[in-house]
Formats: sequence, C-alpha cells, structure tokens
Amino acid sequence: MNRFEYAESRLLPIEAYVRRDFSVRIYDGDTKTNFSGGELMITSHRIIWGKPGDIPNGKICLSLPLRYVIFFEEESPGTFSFGRSSKVVLHLSEPSIDKLPGPVDSSTNMYIKFSFKDGFDPNFMTHLADVIMKKAWTITPIMPPISPSNQSTSTTKQQLPVIKTRTGIIGIERSLQERQKATDESISIAFQDLRKLMEMAKDMVSISKTISAKIRERQGDITEDETVRFKSYLMSMGIDDPVTRDAYKSSNEYFRQLAYELVQILEEPVKEVGGMMVLTDAYCRINRARGLELLSPEDLLNVSRQLASLDLPLVLRVFDSGVMVLQARSHDDNAVVESIAELLKARGFITAEELAQSEGISVLLAREKLLVTEKYGRACRDDTIEALKFYPNLFLEGES
Repeated sequence: MNRFEYAESRLLPIEAYVRRDFSVRIYDGDTKTNFSGGELMITSHRIIWGKPGDIPNGKICLSLPLRYVIFFEEESPGTFSFGRSSKVVLHLSEPSIDKLPGPVDSSTNMYIKFSFKDGFDPNFMTHLADVIMKKAWTITPIMPPISPSNQSTSTTKQQLPVIKTRTGIIGIERSLQERQKATDESISIAFQDLRKLMEMAKDMVSISKTISAKIRERQGDITEDETVRFKSYLMSMGIDDPVTRDAYKSSNEYFRQLAYELVQILEEPVKEVGGMMVLTDAYCRINRARGLELLSPEDLLNVSRQLASLDLPLVLRVFDSGVMVLQARSHDDNAVVESIAELLKARGFITAEELAQSEGISVLLAREKLLVTEKYGRACRDDTIEALKFYPNLFLEGES
C-alpha cells in the first residue's frame, strides 16, 4: 500500500483512459483494507482508486503509478470459497525516493490485490497487460509538481514548461522513429518466413493430391490398413481445398459446407480418443489440416452448434461445467460410465490426471468423464488439498 500516492482523479493531458470498474476493494498483501466499494480506473500511466462519484471529478484519490508493477496474475477462489470472485494480484517494486505522500508510509508486503464485488471481468487482465506492455510512462513520464521553493522568479515559471515541452516532443519523435524502424524489420522478417511457408505448403499440397489420387484409384496392392494410414498422413499434411467464406454467397451455405468438412477431418480422431474431443483440441486439429486457411474460433463454435440439425456423425455437447466437446453421435454415456466404474473397482481410486494419462486424453476431458460417472451414481469424490480423487460408490453396491 505504500506505493499509492494522493492525487487528483482527473486525467492529465499525457494520459489516455483505458477502463473503469466498480465496487473494488484494495488488499495490502492478503490483508483487507478500509478502501472498499470504490471505483477503479486504469489509464495509460496509472491505476486510480476513489470513492463512488469521485472519479473523474478531480477529487483527491489514490494513485498507483504503473511503473511499479513488476508482474500481475489472477488469483482464483478456492474450491470451497462460495460466492467469492477472482482477485487480481499486482507484484510491485520498491517505492521510489521521490514518491509523493500517500495513505501508508511503509508496508512489509511487496504486492497488493484488487477484489471485485460485482464480478470479475476477464478483459481487465487483457487491458492491464496492454498498458503495461506499451509502457507509455517511459515516453511521456508524469512530471512531479513544482514546489514553490524551485520557482524563484517569474522567468523560471514561464520558461520551464516550454523547455519540458520541447524535450518531450523530441523524445516522442525519437521513440516513434525507433519503433517504426523495429516494425519495418519485423515485417520484413515476417514476409520472408511467410514466403518460405507458402513454398513448403505448395509441396505438401502436391504430395497430398498424389496420395489422394492413389487412394481413389487403388493402384497396386494397397491394403485397407495402408489406406487408413495414407488418410492419416493426409490429415497431418492438410487438405488441398478448404471451405472458405468468400466461396459462398450466404453464411448458411458456408457453415453447412464447413460442417461437412469438419466431420470429414475430425470424425475418426474423435472416435480414436473415446468418442469425445475438447473443442480447443478440435480447433487445433482442423486448423492444422486447413493449412494457411485458418478457421476462427467463432466460426468453429457456430458450425459446431449446427452439427446436430444436419444429422451428422458429430454433435456439440456442453457439460454442466461449461466445457464444450465434439462428441460422436454414437457415443454412449452408459458405456463410458461402465468402463470407468470397472477401472475404479480395479484400481481403488483415480484422479483426472491419471485417467488422462491412461486413456491418452486431456485432463479437462478426463475430469468431465469422472464427473459424469459420479452423476450416474457410480463414483464418489474425495476433494482434498492433495488432489481430487474419485472412488467406487460402495454405498450403491451395498458394500461396507
């Protein structure tokens, strides 16, 4: 808390407004302070906290210069912390010698926390990361107020701001020139890499067409196993004619054709991992197959929602926790529950990490399978600080 300074809440000419949050409490380390229920404003240079209505009316508030922030992180509430929202932890450097007065003169803590009573907005982290990355205060630093002792004559009062302004403009111009030079170099390197990638992509497409033709013609003695292997190679190298939005006049037709392509690429991989694949894994798989024609997350989500209505072999499933997966239409929860119940009976207990390693699936999906088994009454959980473990439901089986 000793990094905070008293300052007016209005924006300075060099500052840019970023965002504003309400009902925010400040923690000094892990200790609650009396600064609760206030408004929090992020600018390009500072974090400003004040009582409701004080921002941005120029009233005296708390100001934290962003130059003190070393790094920050989100602190999620514990498993049993019902009703609590996430907090943002700011790890801070030592206060500077010329720091202005603030609410606390000294503190043993090297970090502070912000909690949000009205709910935590994930965009807060994005906006804060953006301003810290830009480091606007290194280009146009906030100058401390000039004390009366430093203003001995009227000439000094008139000339000093002019000198600062000229110096600031020169500094900004130099910084912009350096940024422009670095950007030009980065773009040049990026285009070189892109040209190499496109050359490699042409070769890969040519190879994939040759393999496709060989599979269709079935030239020579190609067995079924070899055909399947060739198809898996094709999936690794990519498809030569991906569905794109500009090839269709309407969005409905675009998503319809995209749905067929998605099923063509992912039907077998989904079956190979037990009938369910997390949507994030599906996103990586389909974009790897599409090569340079990358699919946006929004398009993948929209097309996944239409799979059920098109009566395709894959459908979108949303678990109670919000986790989304692509699931084979033939997938049977009862079979999964029976399989995991037998595994629990044989091993005594299992964690999501152990199940993920055993079945070759993600930990997230393994946890959902265990929760489904619990939902069907075939498993019981033991949630400890060590791990979340699942045991056979001995009550259901009548065992003691």
